[in-house]
Amino acid sequence: MINGIWKEERVLQRYTRKQIVESVPQTGFFGHPKGLFTLFFTEFWERFSYYGMRAILVYYMYYEVSKGGLGLDENVALAIMSIYGSLVYMSGILGGWIADRVTGTSNAVFYGGILIMFGHIALAVPGDVAFFFLSMVLIVIGTGLLKPNVSSVVGEMYDEKDARRDAGFSIFYMGINMGAFLSPLVVSFFSDRYDFHAGFGVAAVGMFIGLIMFVLTRKKNLGLAGTQVHNPLSAEEKKNFLKIFIVSAIILAIILPLSISRNWLTIERFVALVGLLGILIPIAYFVVMYRSPKTKPVERSRLLAYVPLFIASVMFWAIQEQGSTVLANFADQRTQLDFWGIRINPAWFQSLNPLFIITLAPVFAWLWVKMGERQPSIPKKFALALVFAGLSFLVIIVPGYMAGEGALVNPMWLVLSYLIVVFGELCLSPVGLSATTKLAPEAFQAQTMSLWFLSNAAAQAINAQLAKFYTEASEMVYFGTIGLVSIVLGILMFLISPAIQEKMQGIK
Repeated sequence: MINGIWKEERVLQRYTRKQIVESVPQTGFFGHPKGLFTLFFTEFWERFSYYGMRAILVYYMYYEVSKGGLGLDENVALAIMSIYGSLVYMSGILGGWIADRVTGTSNAVFYGGILIMFGHIALAVPGDVAFFFLSMVLIVIGTGLLKPNVSSVVGEMYDEKDARRDAGFSIFYMGINMGAFLSPLVVSFFSDRYDFHAGFGVAAVGMFIGLIMFVLTRKKNLGLAGTQVHNPLSAEEKKNFLKIFIVSAIILAIILPLSISRNWLTIERFVALVGLLGILIPIAYFVVMYRSPKTKPVERSRLLAYVPLFIASVMFWAIQEQGSTVLANFADQRTQLDFWGIRINPAWFQSLNPLFIITLAPVFAWLWVKMGERQPSIPKKFALALVFAGLSFLVIIVPGYMAGEGALVNPMWLVLSYLIVVFGELCLSPVGLSATTKLAPEAFQAQTMSLWFLSNAAAQAINAQLAKFYTEASEMVYFGTIGLVSIVLGILMFLISPAIQEKMQGIK
């Protein structure tokens, strides 16, 4: 059986990118390959499960046990939420490596979905903090396998010069946000009506539906896309990898419980460790890919161009991802939730970001097409994203100043903040996904996509440290400082954009 799999992988190496593209039905889903339908709905349901769970997770952690929560300290809950988000994206390193060297991206997506579903099932079962962390481990590993690789498969369906490529990623991005919009509303309904575990159960059902959709349509719609192992392990390397994996798992199974029981590994130390890894791992990744003999000279130039884009992405996500931590806490503790005769669930605010993206993404896509060659370059779009992100935090200062410490603020200010950051997200996220597939070295296709998601991991690792400084008394300084730093970086990015564009070696 194993030998058969290895032989099949070697056969797949003979397929060229052109053959893979030609194997995918090229029209049928809004003028795009039919495979986009499969990936659109797979990611829709995966994001439904993830964002539905995330919308209530921070409240589950710090609500009292009498209210169905775990009763953790608020600042600890915010830090865990950020670290969890960081690890979700950091695990994309492992997922990208496994796809590039062992399974191919399509199989990695399938196995990741299974682990995510079991993680949500574990959350749906009442348990203690230890059981909660077990569910987190399953979701972290599963998302690492699924998220970067499903995006890579989208890129594989198009030729590098296919004019539909950016539009295809925009449609795919709509699938992400449709799932993200509906899930907080649905999951919070069940968590309100029953309990948190019922809400997590709904998230598990969402991932199950996504898996069924993927299995039933991938062979017909995706063709060879996602089946190629770009940089396969030899038989000897596979044996060594299996040995290392087993030994590492045994060592961790011994060390972790011992470290926790003797108080060597505390939450604070773990947060600091992940924060350090969030910065060091991307640096190491850039160095390895840049120095690899498999990376061509033109690809090295493109990697250099990718560095400032990565840094800008970290700054942007450091603000955007606080929508599920600091701003979620702001919605729960500082916002007037009885508004216009409606009792607002604070989890509903998590639907604002995807709602605005669904509404505005077609507008931005139309705008870029309308502008044609006159549209901003990739670096300039990133610069705009940083300016919008900074403004979204500066907006929060206004109600805090007007209402004063301890007063509840009008929820429309929070709505405005989420709206402004979406302007930035539409300048950065779909563009960044597309740019990553274009700038990636051939031998590191899936791993470069993992690197893109590492910018989010680094951002949330930083947020775990920043959350310590957020209090009701310091919120004006907190939002103002971070907002101004983002705007300054945006201006700098705009000034150096011609140099970045030159290093991209013809990629636009």
